[in-house]
Amino acid sequence: MSMKIDGIEDENDLKRAQAAAQAAGTSITNYQDWANVMKDLELAGVESTGSYDGDKALRDQIEQQIDKFLEEAQEAEKAQQAKEQTQQVKETSESDREQEIKANLANATSSMIMADYMKYYHLMS
Repeated sequence: MSMKIDGIEDENDLKRAQAAAQAAGTSITNYQDWANVMKDLELAGVESTGSYDGDKALRDQIEQQIDKFLEEAQEAEKAQQAKEQTQQVKETSESDREQEIKANLANATSSMIMADYMKYYHLMS
């Protein structure tokens, strides 16, 4: 036989209530699950609502908030990575453009030198 109780404020209250229930030949409904829920709430720094249903709902709410936070953090990380990749592509493009300008300048200069050389060569011959 199981019994449902309210007014439990912490895990010690729950243990005492379970011991009293067992002495009376019964047990608290969802005792083990409630104990786990209370541990999770304690870990989160949140006070018990005093009932199994309230504590379970509170833990579910906290878990949803944590999941939402993690999703937002992952999205922010992806956005940061995309920004870094975009910046890297931009820097590579700028670097490539600089190399292209240098190559064009070198080609123009060597073409000019060759043209001047040929001009002087023809003048001397």
